Amino acid sequence: MNVILWIIIYLIIVNVVGFLMMGADKSRARRRAWRIPEAHLFIVALIGGSLGACLGMYVFRHKTRHWYFVWGLPIILVIQIAVIVFLLFFSPLEITLF
Repeated sequence: MNVILWIIIYLIIVNVVGFLMMGADKSRARRRAWRIPEAHLFIVALIGGSLGACLGMYVFRHKTRHWYFVWGLPIILVIQIAVIVFLLFFSPLEITLF
């Protein structure tokens, strides 16, 4: 398989994980159960799950009162998009999608 296809599959999986982690943490918060550490939520966002984490934050209305989530997750997402755009269009390496 093509490397780009593997990267796309990875990004889909890590974004689904980020989304589900936000939902699980919100559910645990409501039940006053053991919570997912905020650092783990940010780590998932940093390794490529920022879109899923951002969507989960607003869909589940979770962590929206914490400025470092409200600003941090979208900033991570914008940086990741900028890196992808650079690699696809401005990188000296030749990258083909399929």
